[in-house]
Amino acid sequence: MPKPTKGARLGSSPAHERIILANLASQLFEHGRITTTKTRAKRVQPLAESLITKAKKGDLHNRRLVLRRITDPGIVHTLFTEIAPKMAERDGGYTRITQVGVRQGDNASMAVIEIVTETVEEGRARKAKASGKKAPKAPESTSLAAAAAVDETEVEQVGPDETIGAAESESPESAESPEDSAEVEGDSSSDDVSEDDAK
Repeated sequence: MPKPTKGARLGSSPAHERIILANLASQLFEHGRITTTKTRAKRVQPLAESLITKAKKGDLHNRRLVLRRITDPGIVHTLFTEIAPKMAERDGGYTRITQVGVRQGDNASMAVIEIVTETVEEGRARKAKASGKKAPKAPESTSLAAAAAVDETEVEQVGPDETIGAAESESPESAESPEDSAEVEGDSSSDDVSEDDAK
């Protein structure tokens, strides 16, 4: 069961808090990023991510569930047609919170919450570049699988029990088909016979 947050609510009542969070989420989906207080950003992040997860499913039932929280059909359409397809490869972490300092006047901690638009690989490459390391390479299992696929394509079936692989031959020009080798053997035997006749 979700643990309720302690302390004061964002508005004056639970209903007001739900309205504030729904408005923050709809503005986030409309603009892509919003600047708000750190507390509000942390409170709207789980709501926004759950709505994006529902939008990724894309069926009518989930669209109606999202419409319960965000009442503007234009923003819901944007969420389902533009944002959710970009997040298809992600398993979570659709939003990012960045602290930006304090607000002048009441010294409240401010933060920017934004929808992550880069792919997972781009993010890893950016982090590796920032730390001065090389980007991680593809796993070896995929490269081994690709090499095995190449080897399988190069193997040629000659007979029921024999196989000739390209790896056995030294170069593609020196690889001979069984018919060519039979002709060569036949030619060499006829050459031997002609040499015997010449003697």
